[in-house]
Amino acid sequence: MTDLCQADAVTLAGLLRAREVSAREVVAAHVARAETVGGPVNAIVTATFETALARAAAADEDLARGAAPGLLHGLPVAHKDLHDTAGVRTTYGSPLFADYVPEVDDLVVQRMAAAGAISLGKTNTPEFGAGSHTVNPVFGATRNPYDLSRTAGGSSGGAAAALAARLICLADGSDLGGSLRNPASFCNVVGFRPSPGRVPKWPYSEVANVMGVSGPMGRTVADVALLLAVLAGPDPRAPFALDAPPPALASPAGVAGLLERDVRGLRVGWSADLGLPVEPAVLATLAPARQVLSDLGCVVADAAPDLSGADEAFRTFRANGFVKAYGALVAGHPGQVGPNVTWNVQEGLALTIDDLRRATELQAAVAERVTEFFASFDVLACPVSQVAPFDVELDWVREINGRPQQTYIDWMASCYRITMTGLPAISVPAGFTPTGLPVGLQLVGPRRSDWDLLGIARAFEAATGYGRVVPALS
Repeated sequence: MTDLCQADAVTLAGLLRAREVSAREVVAAHVARAETVGGPVNAIVTATFETALARAAAADEDLARGAAPGLLHGLPVAHKDLHDTAGVRTTYGSPLFADYVPEVDDLVVQRMAAAGAISLGKTNTPEFGAGSHTVNPVFGATRNPYDLSRTAGGSSGGAAAALAARLICLADGSDLGGSLRNPASFCNVVGFRPSPGRVPKWPYSEVANVMGVSGPMGRTVADVALLLAVLAGPDPRAPFALDAPPPALASPAGVAGLLERDVRGLRVGWSADLGLPVEPAVLATLAPARQVLSDLGCVVADAAPDLSGADEAFRTFRANGFVKAYGALVAGHPGQVGPNVTWNVQEGLALTIDDLRRATELQAAVAERVTEFFASFDVLACPVSQVAPFDVELDWVREINGRPQQTYIDWMASCYRITMTGLPAISVPAGFTPTGLPVGLQLVGPRRSDWDLLGIARAFEAATGYGRVVPALS
């Protein structure tokens, strides 16, 4: 049973298709592990174990009857508690929705189920996904499997921790200012922020929103690519989805060929800090990654796009989005919405038309400079997070290298600056601090280069093997 939990998703998918193991056995193993070691981690907060076991039995019967298995046939997954799941409680981490049960699945949930995935439940998130530390009044804090005294990051922190703890083998997540990448970095797993529109969103509250995206998380780049192949592709209900379909995979094993990439001669822009304060332990842990890329044959040079203006634009658009999404809740339920969401709504209410106009102009200027940068480089390598996983009792990072952080989003700038570029970005395991805390490397590719970027990340992963280091949970 332990071996099944340690296997990655692509390996498990092969075993299931070859009938060397049944979906019942795979799901039962993961349920048993969740019940044994999952409690202290607090990653899966609404469990659907009985339903999962029943669906596993049905999956085995379908395969026995000769039904063609989906790409995710029999694989245990979980869904972020921001994604609606029909018939399963979805709280958004808010006491106001502590008993809310949606009637319709989000599109990412629909696609995973249609591909044969079996959900074990919902993964924890901060209230309404606000912040990169997963704690809320409904379920409390999710803890880092590598050190239970530390945060798992966020806002897809429950997903990252569940993967690291080997409770599931795939997870969905979402990313506005780093919510797929930051927790992946903190938990030694892989989190991929795809190009806006690559994974359609439905239902949606804002048709043209390109800052917030949904995407895949896994323990390996191949697992993430497998899940992206399921999640990606247009949907008639999503008018701004990218038209390009995902690569056709005859089986999960096909991701190996999909990720083959000769990285020799690849032009890599290396930025140790993106012009931001970074903890010395993070800088020291990431430093060897530059040599790894060089040893792979990449041409590495100190360089980064000029992202000036990205901070202001991000904060403006984020605040405006919070007003639209949560302004009525804050106004209608005084004192019942947390300080992070309330502050962001207040910031949004103070915005003027000129503020929004200026943010649009700043974003356009960033986009032009990013285009110029990628005319000379094929990928940008930089930190995912400016800090290592911090104390789980701390609400947010107040200081980095003596530089005060004024708000709960300041310390996430290394992620949210990349959000403002509109480019695909991935967090891949890149080592551990001297105290054993995971650190991820952020790789950023040109526009809509999602599949090529996954191939580059896979080459780095294969050369390092950090993702194979398992947390000591018992």
